[in-house]
Amino acid sequence: MKHIVFTTALAAAMLVTQPALAGRSCEQKKPSARTIERGLVLAERTLAALDASGADVVVLARAGQDLSRYGLRYSHLGLAYREPARGSTASTWRIVHKLNQCGSADASVYRQGLGEFFLDDLWRHEAAWVVPSRDVQGKLLPLLQDNARATALHHKPYSIVSYAWGQRYQQSNQWAIETLAGAMEGGAPSRGAAQNWMRTRGYEPAALKLGPLTRLGARASAANVAFDDHPDEKRFSDRIETVTVDSVFEWIQRSGLGSAPMILRLP
Repeated sequence: MKHIVFTTALAAAMLVTQPALAGRSCEQKKPSARTIERGLVLAERTLAALDASGADVVVLARAGQDLSRYGLRYSHLGLAYREPARGSTASTWRIVHKLNQCGSADASVYRQGLGEFFLDDLWRHEAAWVVPSRDVQGKLLPLLQDNARATALHHKPYSIVSYAWGQRYQQSNQWAIETLAGAMEGGAPSRGAAQNWMRTRGYEPAALKLGPLTRLGARASAANVAFDDHPDEKRFSDRIETVTVDSVFEWIQRSGLGSAPMILRLP
């Protein structure tokens, strides 16, 4: 089996290694041997495919939970980059992504290997990624390798349905797309500057249809769900605009920032 890298301890305070959850169920249960085996097989095959792609950076997604009721296929994405393996001619891949501490209103940014990224109780053992253009890769790669720059646009307060154009909260996919936009904007811009860049390049968030009873139940039962950052005219018309993997993938391809999604699934 090729070398699968797990979480790396980092000096930066915001890139942390304690257990966290994002894009999947918060149910606490011990993973089965079958789950671990399939997660590692998916990681191994993804590693081989990424190596063969010739890319240095990809936007990588997993399917942590069933979101088909909302017309969505993937739940969570991260920014993955190639890194030469020490003492070897081979390379490995690391993923920088934002994870919510299950049941809380906070989140942190993590750096992990493919093994840990997929070593989850996934809803579907499937990986998907888009390869950014060489220009985007060239600007993202040094940012992802730098702890301070990788967390520059991180905002700790978390809501899984945070408003795509708001700044009160920030969910995982929102951090990723804002970080990509920040890299393209240059320097260490604000979240507002990153969002403006996304707007000018035609990004369109997903519009989820969530009725008042659904919103009320979700807000009352989970600290990591909030709707008060959405404009009243949208929220009260049951239109919740948030950043999803599917909308990011569609935008990257449509805007010319990267390729069509590549998909790898286990039988």
